Amino acid sequence: MSHGYESGRLNLPFVGIATFGKYPYQLDWSKIDADVAVLGAPFDFGTQWRAGARFGPRGIREASTLFAFGHAGAYDHEDDVTYLGPGTKIVDMGDADIVHTDTEASHANIEAGVRAALAAGAIPVTLGGDHSINIPCIRAFADRGPIHVVQIDAHLDFVDERHGVRHGHGNPMRRAAEQEHVTGLSQFGIRNVSSTAKEGYDDARRFGSDIQSVRQIRAMGAEAAAARVPDTDLYITIDIDGFDPSIAPGTGTPSHGGFLYYEVLEFLAILAKRGRIVGVDLVEVAPDYDRDGTTAILAAQLLLNLIGRILHARV
Repeated sequence: MSHGYESGRLNLPFVGIATFGKYPYQLDWSKIDADVAVLGAPFDFGTQWRAGARFGPRGIREASTLFAFGHAGAYDHEDDVTYLGPGTKIVDMGDADIVHTDTEASHANIEAGVRAALAAGAIPVTLGGDHSINIPCIRAFADRGPIHVVQIDAHLDFVDERHGVRHGHGNPMRRAAEQEHVTGLSQFGIRNVSSTAKEGYDDARRFGSDIQSVRQIRAMGAEAAAARVPDTDLYITIDIDGFDPSIAPGTGTPSHGGFLYYEVLEFLAILAKRGRIVGVDLVEVAPDYDRDGTTAILAAQLLLNLIGRILHARV
């Protein structure tokens, strides 16, 4: 029985293919025509404890369909702004090819995806995967620097080498700091006992890192925290365990005492207004530990709000 609707017109969240935000899927990376290109990086061979972040991109994409706003965009009454409205050009590139147990090949394929987005003039937004996927993401900017890396995370991730491992999820910020095109790091949310020794913190500070805990950021507020970040091109890397596990349980290495949603969004919104965010990744969502899907929903909601603000700053 027909009710007068065209076939497929409603495009409800539970209908169709779960691309990110229900935006178009672009399989041919040589034909990307977008302001933002979303890439999945389902790699978690760099984890040291609970695996499962390889399913993060699928989980985030499925959760993002809840926020598939359609052509009208999303009106924010607090900002009096419609984000992601008509004319928004976002595509989902699908996933980088992952070669089982081969970190080098898998990372190379992730880097190729980010480079394809950049070559098309799009801002790459990469869905992890464990935090090691940040290593190829940062490498992809080698001829597009300088950039400053802003990290939201419970852990410093500044290990040089442990047990011969240099490209696991405990190494990405050290590998980033070593790159000539990276001018420094803002490492925010770092807290609690972790596997990083004092020497790791000393090394990070020698490389120019600004390390602030959740309590320190909370005491100074979002405006002051953002003021600590240099006014240059910014790459944002968000580890979901930067959030408190009360709202983000679905991750391999949860750490209590984390950020709440608006603390991070308000901080990132200030940075987005500068119009200088050139890349984003969000990592360590592991759906198997996500009891009711709230972690994936948090990740999707944060990314869509951030993307909306990044694009609005370009107008």
